[in-house]
Amino acid sequence: MTRVTVHEAKTHLSRLLEEVEKGGEVVISRRDKPIARLVPIEPKRVERIPGRMQGMIDVGDEIFDPLPEDELRLWEGRDDWDFFSTPRR
Repeated sequence: MTRVTVHEAKTHLSRLLEEVEKGGEVVISRRDKPIARLVPIEPKRVERIPGRMQGMIDVGDEIFDPLPEDELRLWEGRDDWDFFSTPRR
């Protein structure tokens, strides 16, 4: 942990921020009294809730139908399909 005065913090802010980016901590003091602390920002973690999208997505039973033969060949790598030469639907 690095301790600096307000004047030092203003003068050397870039260097202090580099230290914080590396995981360090900087305490800024005025007349030997700590008034602020520079620390790295922790990435915001989104709480994952199982079933959050329940009822928002509807997948029909056709999802279990067999793929057409031409599409199945593509998935299995048995066809040499070229995106740019295939007509668009």
